[in-house]
Amino acid sequence: MDRRNFLKSAALVAGSTLSRFSFAESKISTPPPNLVIIKNGTPSQMVNKAIELLGGMARFVQKGERVLIKPNISWDRAPEYAATTNPELVAAVVKLCYQAGASKVIIMDNTCNEARRCYQNSQIPALAENAGAEVRFMRENQYVETPIPNAYNLKSWLIHKEVFNVDKIISIPILKHHGLSQITAGFKNMMGLIGGNRGRIHRPFAENIVDLNRVIVANLTIIDAYRILLRNGPQGGNLEDVAELRTVLAGTDRVLVEAWAAKTFGLNPQNLPYLTLAHEAGMGEIDTEKFQPVIYAFK
Repeated sequence: MDRRNFLKSAALVAGSTLSRFSFAESKISTPPPNLVIIKNGTPSQMVNKAIELLGGMARFVQKGERVLIKPNISWDRAPEYAATTNPELVAAVVKLCYQAGASKVIIMDNTCNEARRCYQNSQIPALAENAGAEVRFMRENQYVETPIPNAYNLKSWLIHKEVFNVDKIISIPILKHHGLSQITAGFKNMMGLIGGNRGRIHRPFAENIVDLNRVIVANLTIIDAYRILLRNGPQGGNLEDVAELRTVLAGTDRVLVEAWAAKTFGLNPQNLPYLTLAHEAGMGEIDTEKFQPVIYAFK
């Protein structure tokens, strides 16, 4: 089913979200991995290698498709403060989408600080637009009340209409500390695509964030851990709270990618309530002992 039919009938939501997972036939003799971890390169080097090892961007984006890239642009911070996604990494993903034949690549985020300052200081628009992306601000009249089937708690929420107009979604969060959820990465990144009183999402957080991710489904998650914010997240503001890991995690299983991100952060993913709920809801695997990534390190 074409995902644009989502808004026509609440009963077809689940089918609409699943329809985005039809990948092009792979020419690789053995199946590509569903999770890779790349280390010690530049942001663009690492994301290019990650996509190569995952089977190439053509696995995720077909010719003529519209792609929504969702980085974290929420805070009025320069990249070195590790509160927003690395702009070089985002631009590299834009280029890969167009090389795979995307007709349009859209970037946007519902920011926490004033949007124009956030966009400018993140440096994402300048690099992404140079790579061909359309970087948009989000408007109040662009959200649609959307039913959430099988929800733990949220029966519906205001979600940006573009989520249902594009063919594919690529989530590119930065890995950082968060006082409520312990870390913020792919699951919480989807809050930048919703409207309404977002403070309500925080109680009960685990159930609500999983519910949002039932209808906002990333086809590919790329976690920016080039720099990570160890403390005082999600906004940061002190360079002493930043560590340079020079790492990128990427994969098709959004729970497993986040589980390994938690492990990278020094946490046990089984101790993150939202992630265990996501696993129980059938969104992905959580066992980092059983499900190992392909690891590649630049020399």
